[in-house]
Amino acid sequence: MANALLAPVRSALPAPEAAVLVLPGGTDFSYRRFSPLQGSAVRMYPFTASIQARFGPRVRVRQAQYRVYGWNGAQASPMPYARAALDRLANSYPDVPVIVIGHSMGGRIAAHLGADPRVTGILALAPWWQFADWQYIRDGVRVRAIHGDADTVTRAPRTRKGIAELAARGFDAEFVSIPGGGHPMLDHVGLWQRQALDFVANTLGDRP
Repeated sequence: MANALLAPVRSALPAPEAAVLVLPGGTDFSYRRFSPLQGSAVRMYPFTASIQARFGPRVRVRQAQYRVYGWNGAQASPMPYARAALDRLANSYPDVPVIVIGHSMGGRIAAHLGADPRVTGILALAPWWQFADWQYIRDGVRVRAIHGDADTVTRAPRTRKGIAELAARGFDAEFVSIPGGGHPMLDHVGLWQRQALDFVANTLGDRP
């Protein structure tokens, strides 16, 4: 009886026009258990919340969690959990374009997920692209990278180089510099947020 009562509510929800997977950052080497309350996760909640609030039922937004905090070399510890999160989101909303938004290590994860044909857009926020991770992104994915020029944790010039290489290969790829922007994205908060909202809006065909 409960299922019968809930069915009309579920069927009344419109199908989303896009799905968004938000990927927090981490660190190079660490087996500390990932917590949804740690700083790297908390700094992404405003992005998750603002996207859902701005676009409502037109999008479905999920923020991923990993098992441990570090990338850990060849183990690439977050990748199985990020791929599982992508699978859950894509399977829940099949045939819907998936946008991946990642900060720092999350930007590295996003580039690796960019090989998946379900991913149509990547927004990399101060990405950790130390190892030319942009080369994993398949042709046809729209890519925007945003990096503060005062970032001392990840390297804005390397991000700019990656975007230039993608553009040279024919990608719709854009680099956005934030003057004075640092790695934690605690400065120019409105600009970081607006870039994310504009990126999703572009996918939906809206004016920024």
